[in-house]
Amino acid sequence: MAQRSDSPTPEMRTLPKLIFMSRWLQLPLYLGLIAAQGVYVWHFLLELWHLVEAAFGSQTAIATLAKSIGYAGETVALNETIIMLVVLALIDVVMISNLLIMVIVGGYETFISRMNLEGHPDQPEWLSHVNASVLKVKLATAIIGISSIHLLKTFINAANYSDKVLIAQTAIHITFLLSAMAIAYTDRLMTPPRAAVHG
Repeated sequence: MAQRSDSPTPEMRTLPKLIFMSRWLQLPLYLGLIAAQGVYVWHFLLELWHLVEAAFGSQTAIATLAKSIGYAGETVALNETIIMLVVLALIDVVMISNLLIMVIVGGYETFISRMNLEGHPDQPEWLSHVNASVLKVKLATAIIGISSIHLLKTFINAANYSDKVLIAQTAIHITFLLSAMAIAYTDRLMTPPRAAVHG
């Protein structure tokens, strides 16, 4: 006779149950990240509004944008460099927001509780096979993307930075890249080959 799959969960002893329940202490941290996500959305909309105002000739908006991106040149009119730097700043916000979503959703699913999203039409593709190892690689990749945007912004506006800053940012980006490669390689070493698993 086949064993039923809906057998009741075994009762845990008090101490293991308390230790297992302690995972819910992470919930305020994820709620805090959701609040931070809201701040990023507000910042994105504010920068976008200033960009639209600047496109219509608002000198105040142009000065605000130039100050926010660290542009030290003439800001009499909106130029291509300012637009490019502002757009890169907006992309940066989006990528950090994506990183927050991965940490919030993936972290909750991995470390706190299942979301039971199987079959849901809006389930993210990566969430179906997420675990702590996959999450680390994805976060490292996202950080490289964010670092790339920062580095590109710095090189576009290189006239306002010293050589020391340019070299330091490049070195930091290379460090992030090497760290991500090391994490991915370590994950590959720890994951048994598919043939060995099924063989």
